[in-house]
Amino acid sequence: MAAGSVERDRDTKPRKYAQAGIPHFWRVEKAEGRRPVVYVYELDPASDTYAVNGSHHDRLKVGVPFPVDIDLTEIDRL
Repeated sequence: MAAGSVERDRDTKPRKYAQAGIPHFWRVEKAEGRRPVVYVYELDPASDTYAVNGSHHDRLKVGVPFPVDIDLTEIDRL
């Protein structure tokens, strides 16, 4: 990833999305090998900033904003 892209994804976009009141934000990045890592954030209405709800390396399983269950290791079998 280019340095400018990383900064936008980790700093600029979350701030702008929080200011817009978007309640959930996920950031997907490349982890080891080909696997992704998914960072899950939820908007804290008291501070209008995102709080980390988890980082998912092998399985992404969440109940909000809707139920999702994804085996992130499946990419190894492609």
